[in-house]
Amino acid sequence: MTAGRWATSSPKLGQGCEGVKVLKASTARVSPERRARLMRQASRASVAVALMLIVIKATAWVASGSVALLGSLLDSCLDAIASGLTLLAINHALLPADEEHRFGHGKAEAIAGLGQAAVITGSALFLFIEAINHFIRPVTVMASEWGIAVIIISMVLTVALVRYQKWVAKQTGSLAVSADSLHYTSDLIMNLGVIAALAASGIFGLTIVDPIIGVVIAGFIVKSAWSIARQSYDTLMDREMSPEERARIEAVVLSHPEVRGLHDLRTRTSGINSFIQFHLELDPAIRLDKAHVISDRVEAAIARTFPDADIIIHADPSGVEMPHDVVDNGLGTTP
Repeated sequence: MTAGRWATSSPKLGQGCEGVKVLKASTARVSPERRARLMRQASRASVAVALMLIVIKATAWVASGSVALLGSLLDSCLDAIASGLTLLAINHALLPADEEHRFGHGKAEAIAGLGQAAVITGSALFLFIEAINHFIRPVTVMASEWGIAVIIISMVLTVALVRYQKWVAKQTGSLAVSADSLHYTSDLIMNLGVIAALAASGIFGLTIVDPIIGVVIAGFIVKSAWSIARQSYDTLMDREMSPEERARIEAVVLSHPEVRGLHDLRTRTSGINSFIQFHLELDPAIRLDKAHVISDRVEAAIARTFPDADIIIHADPSGVEMPHDVVDNGLGTTP
């Protein structure tokens, strides 16, 4: 640390500082215990629903022979695997920080997400090949009315699950639960396509519609896989928080009347937690204890906006070795 500067920081996750415990408990959307319980319940519910959908769709596919319905069945099988991986990842991500993982285990969700994306992409390739085969050798779909009824039942179950998952994701901020919800939201869209394929092929005899829908479903699967992979990659590579979130951090910091500016703002996310660190520019004439008080107040203000954030602040005298990425408060500097 450069001589003549001050530094203050919030403790790392799991260090057990009472002040930080009170701060986070008072600003968090839900308690850590309730958040963990909701995340586990949501992941278990998704596994249960996926297993029910597999049974329902398998029965419908055997009766109809639809490649579009096969695609929906295959997607439900992969959803069951993905939901199982999500459950394991959530259980690991919720483990407290330890001596070897000072920042917690939140990235376990992102690792599982990459695995899910790879498996889902493979299923899309298989479905695409099946659809091409049905283009070459069209198959008349049977028992379409019964198949449509089964898909409607599946959609009702999926809607209930998605609504619950989105509520849990809003309450907890869990990326894993949010990603799992994306799977089942895609299922709803794909099931609408399955109904169209069954109706066109079984009722109107338009066999060409079934493989077309199969290709479209494969495209939806790939799109979902890409979204999950991109989000997981960004988390693992410590991608910065969005420009809007960074702007909110800067606005909160600069709203303090005794803050002259900030620089070297760095952010990242890991699971449900965010990590924020920056250099705070203060009047070089103030005492160290006052600099510490100001830094604590700025930290508390940020925590009200980002309750799950771990915040590190380094206090600098303004006008001394002004580095890159400076955000000035318009108050000028002291020579």
